[in-house]
Amino acid sequence: MSFLTPLFLVGGLALALPVIFHLIRRTTRERTVFSSLMFLLPTPPRLTKRSRLEHWLLLVLRCLALALLALGFARPFLKESATSDGAAGAARKRVILVDTSASMRRAGLWAEAKARVEAVLRSALPGDQVAVFTFAKDSRTLVSFGEWTAAPVDGRRALVSARLDEVSPGWEGTQLGAALIAAAEALGDAEGQKTTGPREIILVSDLQAGSHAEILQGYEWPKGVTLIVEPLTVRQTTNAGLQLLPELTDGDRQAAAGVRVRVTNSADAKREQFKLGWVRAAGEEFVGPPVETYVPPGQSRTVSLPVAGAVGAQAVSLRGDDEDFDNIVFLIPPSPQKISIAYLGAETADDAKQPLFFLRRALPATARLAITVVMPAPGAPLPADAALFVVTNALTAAQATALRGQVSAGKTVLAAPKNAAAAASLAPLLGVAAIPAEEGRPKNYAMLAEIDFQHPLFAAFADPRYSDFTKIHFWKYRRMDFSALPTARMLAKFDGGDPALVEVPVGKGRVVVLASGWNTEDSQLAVSSKFVPLLYALLEHSGAVRVDVGASLVGSSLDLGAHEGAGKLLSASGASVEVAADAVTSAPITAPGIYRLVNERGLVRSFAVNMDPMESRTAPMAADELERLGAPVAHAKPAVGNEAARQVALRGAEAEGQQKLWRWFIIATLLLLLVESLLAGRTMRKGVSAAVPVTP
Repeated sequence: MSFLTPLFLVGGLALALPVIFHLIRRTTRERTVFSSLMFLLPTPPRLTKRSRLEHWLLLVLRCLALALLALGFARPFLKESATSDGAAGAARKRVILVDTSASMRRAGLWAEAKARVEAVLRSALPGDQVAVFTFAKDSRTLVSFGEWTAAPVDGRRALVSARLDEVSPGWEGTQLGAALIAAAEALGDAEGQKTTGPREIILVSDLQAGSHAEILQGYEWPKGVTLIVEPLTVRQTTNAGLQLLPELTDGDRQAAAGVRVRVTNSADAKREQFKLGWVRAAGEEFVGPPVETYVPPGQSRTVSLPVAGAVGAQAVSLRGDDEDFDNIVFLIPPSPQKISIAYLGAETADDAKQPLFFLRRALPATARLAITVVMPAPGAPLPADAALFVVTNALTAAQATALRGQVSAGKTVLAAPKNAAAAASLAPLLGVAAIPAEEGRPKNYAMLAEIDFQHPLFAAFADPRYSDFTKIHFWKYRRMDFSALPTARMLAKFDGGDPALVEVPVGKGRVVVLASGWNTEDSQLAVSSKFVPLLYALLEHSGAVRVDVGASLVGSSLDLGAHEGAGKLLSASGASVEVAADAVTSAPITAPGIYRLVNERGLVRSFAVNMDPMESRTAPMAADELERLGAPVAHAKPAVGNEAARQVALRGAEAEGQQKLWRWFIIATLLLLLVESLLAGRTMRKGVSAAVPVTP
């Protein structure tokens, strides 16, 4: 039998205590009738040669309990069992897990990580199976078990070294828990083949506090797998991180005030004064005057940077920190988007009962959107820069032809005819010979029914709290027949069954036909709470509203939106990736920066991609954190130098973890103490009964 922590055997010296206590007799067992003792001083008994041991069985039980307790704490294990499972010559199965997250970009860490891997490879035996994984957000196989086995024995280390030279720390976050689980699964027996030797995961990482290891808490580790942690030496633990905060609910007010960022300082930081400012690229000078901020160690501060003066800037930089790998966040300074809407109607802008009056007041200029509604003069060409066309009056043949050309190129038309003649004039625009149309006058009023909440126009109202359209009354509408248009999509109907809102694709664009106007003579739509959200949804659906400010993390997939069409994704480095028309995600995003999607219609969407802010938590993880989450961390860290002794110690730790003999020693100790208590009680009762004098 061997012991994992033999130092606890020193506790066996406590066996002398029961012997001493048994030799010392506090009171005499004999009672003698004597006169008054008031003139005598009490004298404690002295240990002399004439002292004798009494109650041998109690003494043996107490000594044995102390001996078993010391043996249990020394954590014994049987060498025979250890060598049976993994003898000195048994092949080991190992997974070397190397951290390549953003925090590994700190000075000296990657070189030390490769040196640690080299040291582990030098200890590999010819029969060992070794695989090397790298991990950050996801795990990647650098060298598989098959490649290791197929390579010559003397060329395996060179194979791993060559593969390590091809990789370097990226910008992704650290998903340590998922990586350890993937490594444990890789150590499983393949195709029913049993592994006789030890199975080990060797973790090479800086083990920073933001490593996301919480998933390990619910994981059941395979039996016999041991985790050996090789923590890297961090020369500089202090760090200040920068994080972009989301906008407040009042987006327009916040855009006017500035962009919010959070500066977090580490608890052991020596620096407290920092500067923040706009930059065009990493490492460049500030664009405009920077903002100075004071952040005490262990605290964070929220700073608002003014947008004014940030012309051409695409990032916010932090200066004055010890580590600069996380001192920049990319974003697009918010600026108002200019959107032009062409209105084809005949009324004046001051008529409070007509559609133009309500349209202009529903789309005011804001800090995000600068929307203007223009009315082309009769006979004048349609404005080419208009993002949306609104038609309420009857179209002439020339207007219909010109408008169809605009729609075919990708524009959107909202047609809300004010009478049946205006509805019939939409036929050339829609590409049909005629559209039967007549006035529809319900008995009291009509309401919207059978609404398609899956369509982008109504997606914002899909929640049951906002899906009630029954309070919008339509006094009259145009009853139109769309049977000649098989591609028409019915978005909503009136409660009588007539079409209320229909979308007709024309070329690359679309025509949205509303069978009733929003003027007060036709309906209550303009004075309802649904009118403004519907107009903004139509602008977004048409592509007029450009989505510039976005926030994604490195390693995630960008939602490009299938309705944008085919195009190219331009990365921060200038590389171009083709994007299909029905694509939803792009190629993997591997670096922070500004990405731009240019579709076939010339529209541009910009995306800001940043590093996971948890990477800024560079303080070391608690020493027992992995063990607390249930990971089978090797308890004994053998000294480096004597490799044979190191392997023996590792096998001993594995055997002790499997056998857990200390549990039986603790149980035996409890049983002995129980027997000793019963026997001591019985002995005391006998002594008391013998000491009581019997009266004749």
